[in-house]
Amino acid sequence: MAGAVRIGVTGHTRLTDRAAEVVYEALVRQLRWLGAGAAIVGVTCLATGADQVFARAVLAVGGRYEVVLPAPGYGQTLAPAHRAAFYELLAAAGEVIHTGQQVSAQPAYTAASQIMLGRVHRLMAVWDGDTRGTPGGTADVVAAARLRGVATTVVWPAGAART
Repeated sequence: MAGAVRIGVTGHTRLTDRAAEVVYEALVRQLRWLGAGAAIVGVTCLATGADQVFARAVLAVGGRYEVVLPAPGYGQTLAPAHRAAFYELLAAAGEVIHTGQQVSAQPAYTAASQIMLGRVHRLMAVWDGDTRGTPGGTADVVAAARLRGVATTVVWPAGAART
């Protein structure tokens, strides 16, 4: 999509219901502002939480999104309560990119994040600012984006909280 603004996402997977609402609203506002006069292409791994909220926000502003799947069967690693939403959003993706990893584990998640960062102009980080975490987690992806010079916007509105 020529002239499109390509925006990736990283963020916390365990958001409260209220956090999901306020994060969605904040993402829609940010996407409208960033996409003024341009098409939006989101890039997401569709993890539970922030990634799925982001995908819905991209659709709400008339954009489309691509999914970077960490490994085959990734959807089956999600909690049963979250699988239907994952598969619904996966079916609506404009493109699905595979990492080449065969097992859904930390190396596949890190690979997916690196591929996502290589495909975007900007990163939206649904992040409470906590720098502790696992490799491939939100803080790690934010640090990698900053090292690559990917413009990063932290989205953590009032009312956001993790479970």
